[in-house]
Amino acid sequence: MNFENILNGVRCKKVIGEVDVEVQQLQFDSRKLEAGDVFIAQKGTQTDGHDYIPMAVARKVKAIVCEDLPADIASGVVYVQVENAAKALGLMACNYYDHPSRDLKLVAVTGTNGKTTTVTLLFDLFRRLGYRTGLLSTVVNKIDEQEIQSTHTTGDALQINQLLRNMADQGVRYCFMEASSHAIHQHRIAGLDFDGAVFTNISHDHLDYHHTFKEYIFAKKMLFDQLPKHAFALVNADDKRGLVMLQNCAATHYTYALKGLSDFPAKIVNNAFEGLEMEIEGTPVFFRLVGEFNGYNLMVAYGVAKLLGVETQEILLELSMLQGAKGRFQLIPNPLNKVAIVDYAHTPDALENVLKTIQAVRQDNQQIIAVVGCGGDRDKTKRPEMAAIAAKYSDKVVMTSDNPRTEDPAQILKDMEAGLTITMRPKALQILDRKEAIRTANMLAGPKDILLVAGKGHEDYQEINGVKHHFDDGEILQEILV
Repeated sequence: MNFENILNGVRCKKVIGEVDVEVQQLQFDSRKLEAGDVFIAQKGTQTDGHDYIPMAVARKVKAIVCEDLPADIASGVVYVQVENAAKALGLMACNYYDHPSRDLKLVAVTGTNGKTTTVTLLFDLFRRLGYRTGLLSTVVNKIDEQEIQSTHTTGDALQINQLLRNMADQGVRYCFMEASSHAIHQHRIAGLDFDGAVFTNISHDHLDYHHTFKEYIFAKKMLFDQLPKHAFALVNADDKRGLVMLQNCAATHYTYALKGLSDFPAKIVNNAFEGLEMEIEGTPVFFRLVGEFNGYNLMVAYGVAKLLGVETQEILLELSMLQGAKGRFQLIPNPLNKVAIVDYAHTPDALENVLKTIQAVRQDNQQIIAVVGCGGDRDKTKRPEMAAIAAKYSDKVVMTSDNPRTEDPAQILKDMEAGLTITMRPKALQILDRKEAIRTANMLAGPKDILLVAGKGHEDYQEINGVKHHFDDGEILQEILV
């Protein structure tokens, strides 16, 4: 492909060499470089791609895109200096794959909680409506019936555009994707033509990366700031930051809510383990999902479908048939008559939502036993808060390992323990081994009690010292609850 065409829309500070040349692949990973490729040198959180420019030259790349030009300029290589290499990569990826996002309806969902469930609901809904549909999510990527492994909440710019091109070529009409704050801030979605964007909510998370809550909010808002006029912006009016997302947003504004005034109003009539009774724009409907947080997730799916032109009764009929995403308030059937739940709740807000939901629907004689952990190498400030929330809303808490990564699991538990008051401490246990912690929690739970295993949800691994070991909370529960 012609390099000059790939650079269309990229703001170039300086060019050395002739850009009217044919190139092969775009690469930002130096290990994948081959002769004739374009190497985009990005400044990452762990490594700086500029350090690998000599390697790229040695592998006979045709061009290098970078923020800082090297001291030694190799002959026969085109150098393009840009302000932001990550943003340039996003724009170049769109050009390289011939702007696949323009060939389908692309809707992004961002927020601290609810992203995976809402995009999964939308994917399932539109497939039930008869459309070829795509999904880009934390759990899995899908092109209609085809499943493709997902490694991040939001992939890199090349992965996203390649998947979207495959979708468009296979006749996909709608694609629903999660947009994480990291991906937005790192410009992985730069250049994509969105037809809509959704804000679910925002709470304490990822401050290890964003440093301040204000920066975290700004990262989410970047998605709405780049929306085109033909798109829609749908935000949660019950979250006080919802309307912030709409400031200086060129798209058409819409809101949804369960409590306040909005364009798509609804209310919960009854909440039970069997499901939700809701009234949506005056129409009563029963859903199989549980909890107020799922009421909001359902309203996202409803609002987006309405804005994409689907009739109200069609939406409500098909939504009422759907289940939630794997690992999101997932009930694990068992012969012991215990209510066993696996949930991805790994932030204070998400954990509180899940436990409040359980509190609201449990019977007076049902105990809540919660298994809770916190990840290593991530925001440490939420650890004591997570422990305090678990103890506040549970009868017994087993604190354990999540994904310790390179941290000492015992230190993570010590950080969590700091959040427990004197009155909370007697109800909390610490067991480093996660399987043993789940087994112990099951032993503490009597018949009909509620056992919540929180933090990992859909994940089928546990990362310890950089190695991922197979571990699935749902599988462990099914093994134990016999």
